[in-house]
Amino acid sequence: MSTRLSNCRTRRLMTAGLVALLGVSHQALAHNPMCECKEIEGAQIRCTGGFSDGSGAPGVTLDVIGYDETILVPGKLGADSTLTFKKPDAEFYVLFDAGPGHIVEIDQADIEAP
Repeated sequence: MSTRLSNCRTRRLMTAGLVALLGVSHQALAHNPMCECKEIEGAQIRCTGGFSDGSGAPGVTLDVIGYDETILVPGKLGADSTLTFKKPDAEFYVLFDAGPGHIVEIDQADIEAP
């Protein structure tokens, strides 16, 4: 009888672990970070951030960083998940940072011109 109870507990723990693992996998797949930047009129750039499940990213950090690793424009996405800034004179990239595993880098060469 104790073997039967032990096997039952083992199965329950394995099932609970599998369910937890699947839940984590589903969450990880559902929230891939996305960021797009486009040059707009007036030598400005507008970046829009969000996640692959369609949710926005208001308040998420979006910094403009020079190739020498200095932060040229520190920022956070607004309520509409966008940030507009003046195009820097120095070479740069955009860093969308929603936390570990949720980072997108966009090099200036990959920003669409108007």
